[in-house]
Amino acid sequence: MPESDKRKKDVYTPPPTKREAVNLDSARWLAPVMVICFVIGLAWIVAFYLAGPSIPFMNAITVAMGSLGNLVNVAIGFAFIIAGFVLATRWR
Repeated sequence: MPESDKRKKDVYTPPPTKREAVNLDSARWLAPVMVICFVIGLAWIVAFYLAGPSIPFMNAITVAMGSLGNLVNVAIGFAFIIAGFVLATRWR
């Protein structure tokens, strides 16, 4: 019975050099700031709806902006929440 030809061995290639591991950790301040932004945004919206006219700076925003004052207060709360989501995309 005929024997199959032996494969020719390729020229020796050394194994690739090991690369340094990339640090995928996030900054230590990122998670606390993210949570704080979420909480401030939620607290701002809840406080505005529950006691908006009683809180001096929220009432000042409402009076200064006229008919858009209510939207501005809600937008401030959502801006904090959006900032929290932006930071959440950076968290690993």
